[in-house]
Amino acid sequence: MRIGFIGLGRMGANMVRRLLRDEHQIVAYNRTPEKTREIAGEGAEAAFTIAELVAKLEKPRAVWIMVPAGDATEAQIEELLEHLEPGDTIIDGGNTNFHDDVRRHAALKEKGIGYVDAGTSGGIWGLQVGYALMVGGEDEHVKPLEPIFTSLAPEGGYLHVGAPGAGHYVKMVHNGIEYGLMQAYAEGFEIMHASDYTLDLAAISEMWMHGSVVRSWLLELMVRAFQTNGQDLTHLKGWVADSGEGRWTVQEAIDKDVPAPVITLSLLTRFRSRQDDSYGAKVLAALRNEFGGHAVKTE
Repeated sequence: MRIGFIGLGRMGANMVRRLLRDEHQIVAYNRTPEKTREIAGEGAEAAFTIAELVAKLEKPRAVWIMVPAGDATEAQIEELLEHLEPGDTIIDGGNTNFHDDVRRHAALKEKGIGYVDAGTSGGIWGLQVGYALMVGGEDEHVKPLEPIFTSLAPEGGYLHVGAPGAGHYVKMVHNGIEYGLMQAYAEGFEIMHASDYTLDLAAISEMWMHGSVVRSWLLELMVRAFQTNGQDLTHLKGWVADSGEGRWTVQEAIDKDVPAPVITLSLLTRFRSRQDDSYGAKVLAALRNEFGGHAVKTE
């Protein structure tokens, strides 16, 4: 299949490589031309403007966007619309808010252009093991693209989950669950790290991969992290970012009156990780001192 691909970051470039491996024809564009030239050297066809990318595709065209969600994706869609025609389809593979998908689908439908949202999981390992794809959109736009989806995904790793927005909705909840899983591992390993026993955390995490009910791919990555960085992780700072999906999952839980304490607390713990010295903790210390005369530490 022939498709345009916009965005050649670490994940996007590896997705193109996986498609090329299955002999799809890819017209690739990146804002920085060096990355475009690099992937062209591996078999993709280079385009150095959006107009050139669209001109190199046959009708009906399909263009996959793999750039940061939000303003960057909005700008890319607006530029594409200057060149696309009715019958063409845009695929957004980033971590877009599903509300934006619903809005975009409606707006593009009025122009006769299809819109497909592809929640994509796999990170930097996707080239090797494949990408889990949670796809939303109308059947008429999704079905023609399935050769692309099945090439990117491992066996069983692609699913058309529902109407426009459903793909990114499922990916949002997927990432919320990921927050909770990661926090549980973090707390468990911190308890063992603080133990009076001398424990080899890399060996324990490796052993847990064999028959344990807590085995997972995340635990495999924990093994690698300990082996690479040492179990004290001394050169890392405990500052944890969030890319939005955890917040959206918590907001959706609130909107639907669904109790989600684990995911919510895992998100709030990430916020706490960014504070060098918590003001809230200072308030707690001051109050304990005021009502009970409890000792406080001063700078």
